[in-house]
Amino acid sequence: MAGNAIDQTRRMLSLVTYLRERPGARVADVARAFGITEDELIGDLDVLPMCGTSFRGGDLLDIDTDGDRIWWHNPDASGTSTGEPLRLAADEATALLVAARAVATLPGLREGDRQALVRATVKIEAAAGEAAGASSRLSVTFESEGGVFADVDRAIAGRRRVWLRYYSPARDELTEREVDPIRLFTMGHTYLEAWCRLSEARRTFRLDRVAEIRVLDAPSDPPPVELRDLSEALVQPAAEDPEVVIEVGPGGRWVAEYYPHDSAEELPEGGLRITLRTPDPASLRRLALRLGRDGRIVSPPDLAEAARDAAREALAAYGE
Repeated sequence: MAGNAIDQTRRMLSLVTYLRERPGARVADVARAFGITEDELIGDLDVLPMCGTSFRGGDLLDIDTDGDRIWWHNPDASGTSTGEPLRLAADEATALLVAARAVATLPGLREGDRQALVRATVKIEAAAGEAAGASSRLSVTFESEGGVFADVDRAIAGRRRVWLRYYSPARDELTEREVDPIRLFTMGHTYLEAWCRLSEARRTFRLDRVAEIRVLDAPSDPPPVELRDLSEALVQPAAEDPEVVIEVGPGGRWVAEYYPHDSAEELPEGGLRITLRTPDPASLRRLALRLGRDGRIVSPPDLAEAARDAAREALAAYGE
């Protein structure tokens, strides 16, 4: 599957050409041709109808599937058959120029990419004419995640190891570690999947929790790992899995970020009542111990009692 967002973008551009030449192509055949799963392909097909030469009627790609075959109802929307030049409306030119200038200022961006972006910006300004004027009065400043993203992307491209100071909300502490990047992906937040040299295991890091980052000279050499299917979530519970209810205080709200859940109801004084599903409810006893006073398992009753027993045994061991 795609290693990062850039790989996915390249794949989707190729997918447009592939589908134009193969009306009614079978989902299984297309997925096999691109080396991805059928679920990943369906995910791409869900995005393509939001793409086109503009966001005006008739310009977006009208692509759909019945689960077996893929149909493209307006292949001329990409403009390749008519040869019509791309025309940017004033709002589109403004948005594109503001974004291009902002990206060009990102720290860690490869110099060759920066120069290419600057040249493209100049061309867009010339083509947009008066429409480019509004963009000069607007600016965008990326938060720290943008710089971290650029450094990680540079490390992946250059196959370099990365040093991180990373905040762990579960332990409420900063840790320092060296990691070998594997890929970037976005699911609500942007994450780095990497081989962690500290724990000698694959780990996932949320970029907005990286306090400091350095790209090292050491080569990145993660062991071969099978990439997880991220088409739905980091963890994918099944509908038939047992339901567990956990109540947490303000210090335990991180549970709703780390564990896929069915609902998270606000409680008085900043707490949450979280309902989730898991194939192995007993595994949540460890979570209950980590939460301590910041949370408790409410149901099922036998799991709640097992968590209390585990806590009592842990306290007794400290006493000894």
